[in-house]
Amino acid sequence: MEVKIKVPAQVEEILRKFEEGGYEIYIVGGVVRDILLKRQLYDWDMTTNATPEEIQKIFPDSFYDNKFGTVGVAAEEGKRPVEITTFRTEHGYSDNRHPDKVVWGETLEEDLERRDFTINAMALRQAQGKLSFDLIDLHGGYQDLEDRLIRAVGDANKRFEEDALRMMRAVRIATQLQFAIEEETFTAIKNNATKIQNISAERVRDELFKMLAADYPADGYLLLRNCGLAAEILPELEKAFGVEQKSPGRHHIYDVGTHSVESLRHCPSPDPVTRLATLIHDVGKIKTQRIHPDGSITFYNHEMESTKIAEKIAERLRFSNAQKDKFIRLVRWHQFTVDERQTDSAVRRIIKNVGVKNIPDMLALRTGDRLGGGARETSWRLEEFKQRLIEVQKQPFAIPDLKINGHDVMKIKEVPPGPLVGAYLEAIFKEVTEMGLANEREILIEKLKGMEL
Repeated sequence: MEVKIKVPAQVEEILRKFEEGGYEIYIVGGVVRDILLKRQLYDWDMTTNATPEEIQKIFPDSFYDNKFGTVGVAAEEGKRPVEITTFRTEHGYSDNRHPDKVVWGETLEEDLERRDFTINAMALRQAQGKLSFDLIDLHGGYQDLEDRLIRAVGDANKRFEEDALRMMRAVRIATQLQFAIEEETFTAIKNNATKIQNISAERVRDELFKMLAADYPADGYLLLRNCGLAAEILPELEKAFGVEQKSPGRHHIYDVGTHSVESLRHCPSPDPVTRLATLIHDVGKIKTQRIHPDGSITFYNHEMESTKIAEKIAERLRFSNAQKDKFIRLVRWHQFTVDERQTDSAVRRIIKNVGVKNIPDMLALRTGDRLGGGARETSWRLEEFKQRLIEVQKQPFAIPDLKINGHDVMKIKEVPPGPLVGAYLEAIFKEVTEMGLANEREILIEKLKGMEL
């Protein structure tokens, strides 16, 4: 099959230099799949019969610091390097993560046999003298693209024993492409799901976040759950399915687990951390559920229990400090009250607790929570609250936000550096936040001039 595509100038140069050197060179991996699907192209991966040392002779500025035969050729600024890997075969995967032994291969066929899924095991070879490529498809990848299937190359159990993260990749790619997982491959994931525990938390987290960032993350989570991986990665949430919420006076129409998935489905933020917070925000209801004699159900302080669980998840999956802070804040403070009678001080406390930069994502979580519980998308109270958030944020949240500083105090009040400077700033800050004084430099200076402590 002939494939016509305009490749980037750097890729064209690499292909030309390898051909001039008398080596075989092929475009491989996910980029071939995305070319055939007419998707946006990101990473360019290639494979060759040249050894890493020979590749580096062709590209002296390239870098090579791994035992898997992959040489990186730097791309223009802002773009990922082009990765060129020597044909290889892999032997023994005692840890379900890394090959015990890597042997340089002699043929493309050997190289493609070790790849994960058929749709990732195709190659493109530039047609001699033509501006087109020949598709090399030894494992039926093109047909699986047509059928919208994720299928392991060869024996699925063997592929997942080689690298257990491939199970997560199957779910993630299926979610991104909206494909199904072929039956034997799906069964193999179920049979090998516990092996995901052998994979580093960072690799699992990255695949989970990629899945959550896809267009249909709720469907991805359900697929993760149906094949047994969710119970290994997010075991806390599994216990939420069947925890009833429907009761007199409550708007919920789903159990806690189903509500959590539907909240994720309706969360408008594309951020995976926010989406995960939306998915697990009510997980504390498992422990706090109380069914009363009149049939009513309550979950008092469930957000506190959810926060404890969120902290464990963030630690287990090795979130960065920024990810952890945002994740925990969203879960801890998602239960804020929306009431037109709230004072500005109460709204300010909400903003300080959540963090100014996290407010849009908190509102996204709240939107998902409402829709995931069967409520309407918005309400006049929520819309009014959003406007209050905008207005209140015009006020300072800390002394450094004031339009005057310690130097102004020392000059105007003729006092040396010390506690008295801070006391004046505290007093001015209180005037602004509690008494309604405008945070404008001239007004603050006049107030300071007449102030005595």
